Amino acid sequence: MDVLKIATAGSVDDGKSTLIGRLLYDTKSLTSDKLEAIEKKSKQLGYDYLDFSLATDGLVAEREQGITIDVAHIYFSTANKSYIIADTPGHVEYTRNMVTGASTSQAAIVLIDARKGVIEQTNRHFFINNLLRIKTVIVAINKMDLVDFSEERYNEIKSEFEALMSKRDYQDQNITFIPVSALKGDNVVNKSDNTPWYKGETLLEHLENINQKDVFNAGTPRFPVQYVIRPKTEEFHDFRGYAGKVYGGELSVGDDVVILPSQTKSKIKEIHFYNQKVETASRRSSVLITLEDDVNISRGDMIVKSNDLPVVDKQFTATISWMDSQNLTAGNKYVIQHGVNKVLAKVNAINHKINPDYSGIDDSVSALGMNDIASVTFKLNKPVFYDAFKDHRTNGSFIIIDSKSNNTVGAGFIQ
Repeated sequence: MDVLKIATAGSVDDGKSTLIGRLLYDTKSLTSDKLEAIEKKSKQLGYDYLDFSLATDGLVAEREQGITIDVAHIYFSTANKSYIIADTPGHVEYTRNMVTGASTSQAAIVLIDARKGVIEQTNRHFFINNLLRIKTVIVAINKMDLVDFSEERYNEIKSEFEALMSKRDYQDQNITFIPVSALKGDNVVNKSDNTPWYKGETLLEHLENINQKDVFNAGTPRFPVQYVIRPKTEEFHDFRGYAGKVYGGELSVGDDVVILPSQTKSKIKEIHFYNQKVETASRRSSVLITLEDDVNISRGDMIVKSNDLPVVDKQFTATISWMDSQNLTAGNKYVIQHGVNKVLAKVNAINHKINPDYSGIDDSVSALGMNDIASVTFKLNKPVFYDAFKDHRTNGSFIIIDSKSNNTVGAGFIQ
């Protein structure tokens, strides 16, 4: 069964948590005890309706304030597909949480309050989806019940968002607009009688019809070696296999490959998937590969097709999202984890800070604070093999680690 990872985004009180709760409720994905707890708490709060946001706002501070602070991951399934939804916060000070939640997502739902329309936070959230190269974006114009399900208001907001789309640098996105009322359930799972002018799919129908091939950017196969398999048995005395996960494309038996960083050439002899031999390892499959030649390979090396090599260098420039309370300044040293590899890195230069509301850049900054997004150049103590993030989401991304605290302090996307 296909698994679709979705990130939600929207300003405070736009109804993200309520929308997810409604999805869970209408797909009968809420357990009976969870539903009873929502009913009880809704009554305690004096509501004459079920507050579905209680299904996802798990922190005490979230329930008390009625806002999302942390990233919550919600799981549910239909007969056709399994879903993982990252319910990300809308506050400006939690931008780093949204980057974290959206970084592994294949689709995004951007909520807009029908009364407010496109606001500054909408710009910010769309910018992050654009930065992370999320191909499938659903713009859910929520709280349509509070504007009398006005088609005119829906079209106004659609036009505002289309003007925002013209500012993006990533054009290969599929963007769909859906008028919804998360509280009432209109066009979430079931078609609404209140919007006879809307002829499109409901939110769930659209999610169900998303083809997995459409949510991935085209890429080339990269196989970072996680583990070298050498069984200590007589039967497999000379066996040497390389375990890992295929990213970005497919690898097949007979492919000519190059092993990085040694630049050794060989050919794929066998591909094992659990206890079976297969001819092709598809994108995102975890497999074991054997080669026709007995070559020296260790954890952290990468197997790639010989006609499609990544960049091998000790320096790169990346767009980073800074997540730590301690500022990043030029000259600071960190550990960069790029795939399996960890390398020591020095901040060579902060090129400019990027304003995620599409208002431009600031090239006069000397330090980055929490939630800042900027272009930064790093120098590394040894080469890494990378692609630009726009070409390969996995091999073009990394995390930044503080070597003293061992905390993850930033995420980066190679330019």
